Amino acid sequence: MSNANINASAMMQQLSIHSEMAKGGIKVGPNPKDFGVQPASFTELMKHKVASINADQNASSALVSAVDSGQSDDLVGAMVASQKASLAFSAMLQIRNRLVQAFDDVMKMPI
Repeated sequence: MSNANINASAMMQQLSIHSEMAKGGIKVGPNPKDFGVQPASFTELMKHKVASINADQNASSALVSAVDSGQSDDLVGAMVASQKASLAFSAMLQIRNRLVQAFDDVMKMPI
């Protein structure tokens, strides 16, 4: 019974928050184009992300080779950097796969 009261009170709290938002809590800001600021295109964002992932992989390779050659004894840092680069690359591949799948779905839609 107390669980139902908690759920009801949470719902009432959410309703009051949404009510306040509807009364004017959401303000529309100025258009960025008015200040000469252009939002980044999807292509630019993807280029930046790919370059960032490439930099992570290069840094990881440098740390691992430094540990391998004996120039550094920071094995934990090298492994963390390697895992970070691997995870970022895997995420990028998943995003690419989803984009290709979405493109294929759009191309298969009947006109």
